[in-house]
Amino acid sequence: MTAWRPDLLDGFEQLSLPITEPQVYPGEPEDTEITATLVRAARRLDDAGEPGRTAVLYVHGWNDYFFQRHLADYWTRHGYAFHAIDLRRYGRSYREGQLFGFTTDLTEYFVELDRACEVIASEYPRLLLMGHSTGGLIASLYAAERRSMIENGTLVALVLNSPWLDLQGSQTIRTLGPPMVQSLSTLRPTTPLPLPDPGFHRRATHLDHDGEWDYDLTLKGGEISLVRAGWLQAVLNGHQRVARGLGIGCPVLVLAAGRTLFRRSWDEEMMRSDIVLDVRQIASRAVRLGPLVTVARIADGMHDLLLSAAPVRERTFAQITRWCGAYAPAQPAPEVARDEWAEVAAH
Repeated sequence: MTAWRPDLLDGFEQLSLPITEPQVYPGEPEDTEITATLVRAARRLDDAGEPGRTAVLYVHGWNDYFFQRHLADYWTRHGYAFHAIDLRRYGRSYREGQLFGFTTDLTEYFVELDRACEVIASEYPRLLLMGHSTGGLIASLYAAERRSMIENGTLVALVLNSPWLDLQGSQTIRTLGPPMVQSLSTLRPTTPLPLPDPGFHRRATHLDHDGEWDYDLTLKGGEISLVRAGWLQAVLNGHQRVARGLGIGCPVLVLAAGRTLFRRSWDEEMMRSDIVLDVRQIASRAVRLGPLVTVARIADGMHDLLLSAAPVRERTFAQITRWCGAYAPAQPAPEVARDEWAEVAAH
């Protein structure tokens, strides 16, 4: 494994996680480097870490990468060891010629998540997994699959920020859309779908527009961030698994905005609404994740609640702090909390 090196974010460092025997898709260079990237706050030379702490691993959403310094600061201030991952073909991990963000199976990402968890476990005994949007779906599927990590006390909690748990849209779209996507994904999985991006999310979040976040637009994919049939089918397959019930054996916190707003033209209310997913569907599907799921609705929140206005962020962080104090503290009491939760999960 290569060494940690300085990251593009000042004060952070990154570790490349090469993927062995990866799936290379049609149209990609045969010799393309498939890798994921683990990011953490930079260590001082005299910093040996605090092995007793709980670590956090953050998984980004579609067309995204880790840039949320304030998220890392929050977890660090509360005593957690923060880490984030840029999945293969995203952000720091994207290489020229690759199909940006593409996969035909979300479980492909379990490879880099396993690698990241191994690195983290070499220093920290417990892990809290956090995911946003598509990353929330991936994190949920991973937690359901890696039951042994929960049973042995390694994976202690799941925190989901507006997870994509079901297909949004009208009943017509939800009924007719999936069969069409499945047919196309079988014949031509890399075909881009005619889903133009009006740019509302960027306008609501980026510093150059109405937002306050100076993320790197080149790492977001831009014109190459095409939604392809095979990728959407992979997401729909994940939704079907959620609908059947995942049975995640650790506590789960699901955070969602107070309302959804879908418009064809810009509306200032988009600064206070989820304009990507249907928050009612998030709330209704959340109970399929496991036996202990907490749903917190955040008034005036955007799709990424932690990119919302400062007062909304503060309320979101307050919900996370209170919930983690009960289910996933940075320094839990020896064995007591785990034993109590084991009794709940067993029933």
